[in-house]
Amino acid sequence: MDALSTVLYPINRAGWPFIAIFAVVTIIFFAIWAPLGWIGLILTLWCIYFFRDPPRTVPMRKGLMVSPADGRVTMIVPAVPPPELGMGLDPMLRVSIFLNVFNVHVNRVPIEGTVVKSAYHPGKFLSASMDKASDVNERAAVRLKMTDGREIAFVQIAGLVARRIITTLKDGQEVRTGARYGLIRFGSRLDIYLPRDAEPLVIVGQTAVGGETILADFASAEPARTGLRD
Repeated sequence: MDALSTVLYPINRAGWPFIAIFAVVTIIFFAIWAPLGWIGLILTLWCIYFFRDPPRTVPMRKGLMVSPADGRVTMIVPAVPPPELGMGLDPMLRVSIFLNVFNVHVNRVPIEGTVVKSAYHPGKFLSASMDKASDVNERAAVRLKMTDGREIAFVQIAGLVARRIITTLKDGQEVRTGARYGLIRFGSRLDIYLPRDAEPLVIVGQTAVGGETILADFASAEPARTGLRD
């Protein structure tokens, strides 16, 4: 049961309508032709797997920023935050995390603070792995003031097959590190804009775990990390 609880249970409630649809279609497929039914059953199990929402152990020391999503770190580059957040034109350090269809898609708040602004921007559905997806794809962006007064931003970006971004954060809301706040269906990317003086503690190619992997430590002078593929 412990293994099951970390892989398939619990299920995020946003997934139940889809799981129900897949299950009904599977029953119909079995009634039409058994091989179709087995295909439907496999797709239903995949849908359950996609919407899994396993518990995470969130490091809570002051100053720690955790990854807001499961996935692979694809870029760490200077970039201007989304204009709808009103954070100016000066580049910040952007960490991009790409989520494939097999990753957990529940998103978590990277660090405690107060939501300054939450904004939705309609757009295209290009591959979320592309650099320009940050600018042209559909997105939901959040501007957050940390407890030390500095600000960050984190942005849910739709991908090729994603057609719905869910976010629950509101302007003025106080949030804690690692709290669930949204979900993207299906396949997507999450960008995090760090303060200009931050040193990232992840590297390109690294697999991040939402709510657990530390992206930055604002209470430490540790330099940015490098990596060696082995």
